[in-house]
Amino acid sequence: MNLPTFLATLNSGEKVLAGSDVHMYMHKLSQDAFKVTAKINNQYNTPEQMTALLCELTGQEVSPTVTVFPPVFTDCGKNLHFAENIFINSGCKFQDQGGIYIGSGTLVGHNVVFASLNHEQDPQARGNLLPGKITVGENVWIGANATILAGVTIGDGAIIAAGAVVTKDVQPNTIVGGVPAKYLKDVEID
Repeated sequence: MNLPTFLATLNSGEKVLAGSDVHMYMHKLSQDAFKVTAKINNQYNTPEQMTALLCELTGQEVSPTVTVFPPVFTDCGKNLHFAENIFINSGCKFQDQGGIYIGSGTLVGHNVVFASLNHEQDPQARGNLLPGKITVGENVWIGANATILAGVTIGDGAIIAAGAVVTKDVQPNTIVGGVPAKYLKDVEID
């Protein structure tokens, strides 16, 4: 197993069987991510050092316009994608094996959870993983303590209210809130 094969498998959305080579590689990536997040979370880093650590964590170029306040948590990192001019407040958790794509100009509040994996419902197969890409559009505002679940797409300009649990797609320029999140109103645009 290698990183390109792993990412291709997870990004296809195909089921990952518990104990499979893909699942075992996922555990290896977790250990790598824990080493990098320990550096992010347990020492002071200049903005330039933080950008370098985010590049190491994701295995990609990350714009210096991406600001992440520690602590930040992920158990993979390699399927986490940041556009530009993003602000992520402290305490956020990224379960990115299924893919997390965050668009330009997005603001993410404290303690937001992005969960891109599900488990099978059948108790005998519950260890199997079901990946689902999370896509956040441009200029989205996600309030503190929100949870974004696997397979969700959030449209450009949307607002996710604090504490919301987003289980399905959010239309552009709308506000959703609650558990599960429901449409509240359209964003007021001047």
